[in-house]
Amino acid sequence: MTHADGRVVLITGAGGGLGRAFAVGFAAAGDRIVVADIDAAGAHRTVELLAAEGADALAVRVDVTKKASVEALIDTVIDRYGRLDVVVNNAAIYATLTRTPFAEIDPDEWDRVMAVNAKGTWLVSAAAYPRMTKPGGRIINIASATVMSGSPLWMHYVASKAAVIGMTRVMARETGSEGVTVNAIAPGFTLTEASMGLMDDAATYGVDRGAIKRASQPDDIVGTAVFLASDQASYITGQTLIVDGGKQFI
Repeated sequence: MTHADGRVVLITGAGGGLGRAFAVGFAAAGDRIVVADIDAAGAHRTVELLAAEGADALAVRVDVTKKASVEALIDTVIDRYGRLDVVVNNAAIYATLTRTPFAEIDPDEWDRVMAVNAKGTWLVSAAAYPRMTKPGGRIINIASATVMSGSPLWMHYVASKAAVIGMTRVMARETGSEGVTVNAIAPGFTLTEASMGLMDDAATYGVDRGAIKRASQPDDIVGTAVFLASDQASYITGQTLIVDGGKQFI
């Protein structure tokens, strides 16, 4: 699937991991990609990867917790491409978190998680939406299946991703009249670089609990995002799609 009109896709947290996989997937669909990350070096590595495959891509350093930084990002996108069609809110604190009983979580760590995972999703969406293509714009928020399972020792992360689901529903209500859809994807444990570093048995973790007896790969999540951004998903909004191989209903 290619897009002759040169659709522009902004992906936060695309300097590595699942964000980089999103960038590769959307570029393969023929989109122009804005790779946004607080890690400028990682963002440039992603752009180099995309450019080697002939994609049009731009790296921009952004701190999603800062309004001025986010607004500068959107200005850069519009100045470079003159349009913005899809936003994937993927930036999140995840792999560096300390698994801790909820009564012992460091309040400063709680605030950092909420600032990036929840506030960042809001700030990027708030800055992007007024300047997105209408009708036809797409906002895709990356939540987590941990919201449904209530993963222990992970309360700040789970709470931040629950906030993302709630914000998705509110934004969908407020943007639908202009033909912009807002949906969330809630991945299960997925074999990214970050996840692989969390535990020795990452490749088999949770596989026995799923209806589909294999580990989740980044492409499983990327395909869902590409679909939600497509014309075929134009009547889907306010939804959270759980992509976890069927663990949550067993």
